[in-house]
Amino acid sequence: MIKFLKFIPIQLTFCLVIGILFGHYFIIDPIFIYIFLGFLVLIFFGIYNYANSRFEPTLLFTTVTFLLAFFIGVAAITFKNDQNQKLFYANQDEFSIEKQHAAVLRIYKILKPTNFSNKYEAEIVQLNSKKAIGTILVNIQKDSVLNLLRVDDEIFVKTLFHEISNPKNPYEFNYKNYLKNQQIHYQIHLENSQFLVLDKARTTLIGLAENSRALINLSLIKNGFKDDELGVINALLLGQRQNISEELMQSYSGAGAIHILAVSGLHVGIILLILTFLFKPLHYFKNGKLLASVCIVISLWMFAILAGLSASVVRAVTMFTAISIGMYSNRSTNVYNTLVISMFVLLLVNPYYLFEVGFQLSYLAVFSIVWIQPKIYGLFKPKLWIGDKFWQLFSISVAAQIGVLPLSLFYFHQFPGLFFVTNLVIIPFLGFILIFGIIVMLFAVFDLLPQFLSDGYIFVIQQMNNFISWVSNQEFFIIQHITFSFALLLVFYVFILVVFKWTEKMNFQRIVLVFLSIIFIQIVFIFEKYQLQNSQNFIVFNKSQESIIGNRIGEKLKINTSISNFSLNENPIKNYLVGTGIDSVSMSDKNNNLQIFRNESILIIDSLGIYKFNSIQPTIVVLRQSPKINLDRLLNSFQPRLIVADGSNYKSYVSKWEESCIKNKTPFHSTMQNGAFILK
Repeated sequence: MIKFLKFIPIQLTFCLVIGILFGHYFIIDPIFIYIFLGFLVLIFFGIYNYANSRFEPTLLFTTVTFLLAFFIGVAAITFKNDQNQKLFYANQDEFSIEKQHAAVLRIYKILKPTNFSNKYEAEIVQLNSKKAIGTILVNIQKDSVLNLLRVDDEIFVKTLFHEISNPKNPYEFNYKNYLKNQQIHYQIHLENSQFLVLDKARTTLIGLAENSRALINLSLIKNGFKDDELGVINALLLGQRQNISEELMQSYSGAGAIHILAVSGLHVGIILLILTFLFKPLHYFKNGKLLASVCIVISLWMFAILAGLSASVVRAVTMFTAISIGMYSNRSTNVYNTLVISMFVLLLVNPYYLFEVGFQLSYLAVFSIVWIQPKIYGLFKPKLWIGDKFWQLFSISVAAQIGVLPLSLFYFHQFPGLFFVTNLVIIPFLGFILIFGIIVMLFAVFDLLPQFLSDGYIFVIQQMNNFISWVSNQEFFIIQHITFSFALLLVFYVFILVVFKWTEKMNFQRIVLVFLSIIFIQIVFIFEKYQLQNSQNFIVFNKSQESIIGNRIGEKLKINTSISNFSLNENPIKNYLVGTGIDSVSMSDKNNNLQIFRNESILIIDSLGIYKFNSIQPTIVVLRQSPKINLDRLLNSFQPRLIVADGSNYKSYVSKWEESCIKNKTPFHSTMQNGAFILK
């Protein structure tokens, strides 16, 4: 481990990552970066020549090198950010979200559709007859008559551009931030008559891959593949998960097997072994090893293109490309070195990978397997060969889970207790499933697939899905709704690091570090418990057509809602409970229309429209369930400092109330527009 930290690429990668984070959170003028980076490069080469003449690196040379890596990280994310480009569509003078724009878009990615619309990611080619760049989210109303758009299709639209909405409730998934890291800042909503498909200008590699996948799918459908079986084979071999049902996705997630459906290092590693076997005969010819290596690398990248060049596929193929080159150059490859170099290259090409959950989980899992698995495996040595193989798989599964557990709890708030059962049953057969699947696809494309082979593979996929569903239904072993903060994430990784460092060398200093890490974990727990007990909030949540109002005092939450069969598993309450750690929830009287929160008197007016109080002067008025009231009269009577309207009101009513508030110079908060109202 210490040798790994002394490896120069890991130090440079660390500086690169810090630079990317700095450039992401602090806006820096690109001109300044150009000047400073050029200045640093000149200094670097000057000091390098000086250090080289003395045959030893100097402290100044090391400092400048790390500083250069840092600014390369800053430059990488600054120049990758479309918003810093002059041609970015939102940077054009005439761009405005308040007027329609004529634009030519090129579809480059098909997303999972919703119940109401088909979704795409598209590149903007022209905006108002001017050349433009940038990516946009396209939502097209579903129509059974309309043919779906394909990758590389160009469409002409004239429509409004909308900003991506912020989360409407606390602790809700931040879809806007997620899309921002995909370089998507705006979206458009189209009906079927609001766009025109143009003649295709050109076909890209991504388009060719999409056409190839379409041909494969058509061939599979002809041979009896449908529904989840077709969706799973697309996910396993083609990196496309759009056609898998939400229910099956939840089953794989609950069973701790979602990684099986994402083409990643596991799948690419198996494909590398298959390719190594297939190109082995080339070794008997002159320069055969080099030719085999080239063929393998080309095949891996062809597979990556076929799988849509998703982030997980690109990082896996990059990593195994380095391993393949090392194997065929007769050099022993250090997995740590390969990991770090592949990470450095990927972040240099696309620094936004750093903010992807899959990228983080993938590298943590591989690093944990390489470092932790040998320690777990060494605890026990089975005598039988089959027992040894199962113990090896079990230790790999546990090591990977240890590495990703804190991050998984932070992002997903659940722990699949039977993950090792899933991996022990599925992983040994995954290589067979992949090889069998490749054969089935090839035979299907050339119309040579025998019926028994098709039926056999469908049966295998069905049994795998059934097993996954059975595991996920063992709800006792799935721990959900776990509150896990960023502070806990950090201290738990420190704990894991020092514990396994202590297993390498059990001395006094390292056991002290283990105890200190445990103390830090306890301090974080105590601090967060103190914060929980001393927090008070009055919250008007945003929920379409329903009203949910919460009054939180410490660890207790009282809910006033219009929902008749209310459940704590409903959003937004579920997200709020998981985010805060509240464990005591009670329902307040629906007819309690007057609440006191610290120095605020809060009047809640529902559909009955009753608000006459002689002795109370409300400071905040909450309107819900579309009460038929004269708001001007209410404002003149009570003169509240704020009016709040939640998501249960008619939009036409909310618009009228807002106009009245503007006329009377009273602040107005609509949860449908501004998100939940939180009074602290």
